[in-house]
Amino acid sequence: MRTSRTTVTFQKLVHNKFSIYNSLFLNLPYQQDKSIGTLIPILYEQCQNGLTEEREPLDILDTFFRNYTQIKSETDKIDFLFRVIQYVERQVVLYDAVEDAAFAGLRKLEPALSFQDYFQLAESDTEQRILAERIADFSARIVFTAHPTQFYPPAILDIIDSLRKLIRENRIDDIHLTLQQLGLTSLLHAQKPTPLEEARNIVYFLRNVYYDAVGELYTRIKEQMGAQPFENYDLIKLGFWPGGDRDGNPSVTFDTTTAVLDLLQTTLMKCYHDDVKRLRKLLTFREVDDILRKLKDELYAYTLKPAEENIYSQLLDQLNAVRGLVVENFHGLYLLEIDSLVDKVKLFKTHFATLDIRQDHRVHQRVIAAILKKEGVIKQRLEELSTEELTRILLEENFPTSADDFDDELIKDTLRTISGLRSIQHQHGQEACHRYIISNSEDIFAVLCVFALFRWCGWPKDAMTFDIIPLFETMTGLAQADTVLEALLILPDYRDHLRQRQDKQTIMLGFSDGTKDGGYLQANWSIFQAKERLSAVARDWDVKVVFFDGRGGPPARGGGKTYRFYASQSPYIANHEIQLTIQGQTITSKFGTREQFIHQCEQLLTAGLFTNFPGRKNEISESARQLMAELAEISYRKYVELKNHPQFIPYLERRSPLRFYEMVNIGSRPGRRG
Repeated sequence: MRTSRTTVTFQKLVHNKFSIYNSLFLNLPYQQDKSIGTLIPILYEQCQNGLTEEREPLDILDTFFRNYTQIKSETDKIDFLFRVIQYVERQVVLYDAVEDAAFAGLRKLEPALSFQDYFQLAESDTEQRILAERIADFSARIVFTAHPTQFYPPAILDIIDSLRKLIRENRIDDIHLTLQQLGLTSLLHAQKPTPLEEARNIVYFLRNVYYDAVGELYTRIKEQMGAQPFENYDLIKLGFWPGGDRDGNPSVTFDTTTAVLDLLQTTLMKCYHDDVKRLRKLLTFREVDDILRKLKDELYAYTLKPAEENIYSQLLDQLNAVRGLVVENFHGLYLLEIDSLVDKVKLFKTHFATLDIRQDHRVHQRVIAAILKKEGVIKQRLEELSTEELTRILLEENFPTSADDFDDELIKDTLRTISGLRSIQHQHGQEACHRYIISNSEDIFAVLCVFALFRWCGWPKDAMTFDIIPLFETMTGLAQADTVLEALLILPDYRDHLRQRQDKQTIMLGFSDGTKDGGYLQANWSIFQAKERLSAVARDWDVKVVFFDGRGGPPARGGGKTYRFYASQSPYIANHEIQLTIQGQTITSKFGTREQFIHQCEQLLTAGLFTNFPGRKNEISESARQLMAELAEISYRKYVELKNHPQFIPYLERRSPLRFYEMVNIGSRPGRRG
């Protein structure tokens, strides 16, 4: 059988190089046992042969220890196996670095086209004009979450980056030295990380990868548009969950949220500061240098302490003054470099990435109940009120509320957060934090409770600069999503709120929790159908609905081929923006380098821009829909049978590492939500 060109290239660029560098790694002395590196290949061969012969795992290991080592005690055997795991962990790091270094060569073999390719393939001037109009207001929002499978600490991320560069240049001696460093650097957190430490791990990528990558991609697309004016600074938006996602994580508080926003701003100021330093070396003209020197000093101060109020306009004014002087007096020298920095400031402003707030609907119910009980409206529970009366109270009554009125820490922090978001927007700008996501949304009260809490915490109805985003993730929530949206749009107060938000309603759909509730196929089909129904409701009410997809790394968490997922959307699904979460190892494996990030963003943009393009509609026949519905129902029944089987949970507890998750320091969130 012929070997494909892709396989041959992968063998050459990745597998062969890994084998060479891995041989260096396995021969390194490591902690107590200098021979462990040479024993790993033997252990691998023994395990492979033993499993082929259908021998028991313990028998395979006992034979290995008896024939190839001097290890006798059970304690020493377990210690050896743990050190094998430590070696393998580092082999994974090495493999990641080799694969990242080969990305450019492997990408040439992929059939997926870049945005530039698609633009050139537009078949007529009319198609190019339509494409230009669409990209002028299209957007892709990539939201990074702190899922605990993204566990590499910053020291390991730096080693991966170093290895990647050294491997590209085949610098064997330096690679050997860096592998020694890798062998002695811990991959584990000494303690359970705080939400702020998790945020720092993701901020690493913002500073070292995404700052330059987003700027480069924007410049590339602007150049592709040619003479057509292009100023869509929402084209690629970065979102952030560490420090804002408090759903099931009591460690995330208002203080955490403010600390993460400060971290994002000071990190961005470091990026701006470095760029201004580079500009000063190019623009060595007295009038220009005076402005740049002053700007550099101001930016340096903001790297140490965030600005007390929004300084976006101030930054732009100074850079525009520099640009004007260069154009007028210095022949436009280095104008591209100035424009590149101006574009970055317009892309990132002073916040770098938008921090989303997320909380569970049941928490909001608890807070509302506490307030109404304090006001004497109910004795104990919200169920004492009729649906109509509760709706009226949440929309019309005004109960000025303070966190100091309550003793419950969760209630206090929820109120403190909603109240404090106004000062956050004043300091960092509206775009820094303007989205409130409600987990476990299944009815209109998920939205109305938050709407009321904002009003009662001092936000005027006509100045509520926040998007309230229901997250439908259960099978019940997905089935009722369109009914909930229509019920909200009927309410004049909420419809007025949407008008203030440019008639745009963002709705999040949870693939991960949907899969847990209904199984993989049923969850995905339910989300697809919910999107079509929600789009129809939005069209009827002349509202722009934007879908925010809670996608994970592996397919079971909503991951998989992202480009194909968006390219397969039907023409009945609204397609104004692409919004999705990126979590876990997907951050490093698919968005970990500048080249990877740009490639993935191009795929997202082309999938979104060319879906429903004239002549490219992805229609699904009625017979195919019926078949999909039947398969989804069958899979759902089988999944529920498995989930409800009396031995299912005991099996998970005994045959999986489930019970050990809480014991390892890979994430700040508790192992269980309740």
